Formats: sequence, C-alpha cells, structure tokens
Amino acid sequence: MAPNINPWVLLFASIFTSNILLSNFLGMCSFIAISKDQKSSMGLGMAVTVVLVITVALSWLVRNYILAPFNIEYLGYIVYIGLIAAVVQMLEMLIDRLSPSLYMALGIFLPLITVNCAILGAVLFMVLRSYSLLQSITFALGSGLGWWLAIVLLAAMQKRISKVRLGPGLAGPAITLFLIGFMALAFTGFTAMIPVA
Repeated sequence: MAPNINPWVLLFASIFTSNILLSNFLGMCSFIAISKDQKSSMGLGMAVTVVLVITVALSWLVRNYILAPFNIEYLGYIVYIGLIAAVVQMLEMLIDRLSPSLYMALGIFLPLITVNCAILGAVLFMVLRSYSLLQSITFALGSGLGWWLAIVLLAAMQKRISKVRLGPGLAGPAITLFLIGFMALAFTGFTAMIPVA
C-alpha cells in the first residue's frame, strides 16, 4: 500500500529536505568530477533528471505489471539495471546528435550515469516506500531537480572560489568537500518546513 503523501510535499521534500545527493550522498562521483564547469553541470543535471524520471516510471510499470504478478521480484535488480542502461544509451545517442559540444563536454561521465548510484537508489526507494505511479514520478522528478540544483550550485561556488587564493590545506578536493558539507547543512534547514519523504 502506497503511503498517503501529497505529490507537492513529496516533490518539495525530494528536492530539498531529502535531497538524494546531499541527504543520502548518492551520485557523488560524477557530481564532484563535473561540478567544475557550469555548462557541463547544467547538461549533466538535465541528463540525470531525465534518466531518473524515465527509469523510475519504467521500473514502476515493470515491477507492478511484470515482476509482481509473476512473482519474480527477485529479478528486480537485474531488470532495473538493464532499464537504466538502456535509457542512458538512448539519451547518450540523443545528446550526441542534438548537442555534440555538450556530448564532448560530458565525456565519459554521460555513460557513467548508468552506474550513478542516485539512479538505482531512486528506483529502490520507490520500491521500498511502495509509491504509486504518480508518487514515483514526482519523487524521481524532485530527486533529479535536487541533484541538478546541487551540482549547479556547487559549480557556481567553485567558479567563485577559483578566483580566491586558498591555503594549501584547502586547495583542491578539500574545499569541494567543505562546500558539499555546507550545502548539505543548508538543505537540511528546510526540514522544519516539510517532513522528510
């Protein structure tokens, strides 16, 4: 039975209070690697959002109309990973055709969306929380938008900090980790407004 959660509450919560990246730390690899460039961050954020919505919706349909009725839910992981790989492959071909510059900027990180744990994590959260189709799509959209918002914010902060002279202890990855920690604290500040999804 799906929990009775208003879709607007679920959307807001999955963007801010339960941000899949800053609350659960899923999808950190490509997040940290791509967040140095604003344009690439925008493109990757959009790609992750699209993949999240499509794969979560398809996974919900496959789980509820194929896996559960035939009592083969134990194949879920394999099916979900296959769906994610297929959607990413199609998106990669689409981006290559429509925007070769974005395709080149994303480089190896576009195919790595397949193994981005945020995608599989969102699918598994949908299964564990027994969301309805509408709730699943809302959760996926919010998770993608939250991931997108976080990577764009980090890219903007890194661009700003690149103009500042930092001490040797803060240069490089250290300042990135500090920024991510502060962002996570800032996003959890919304918890008082909306309960965690």
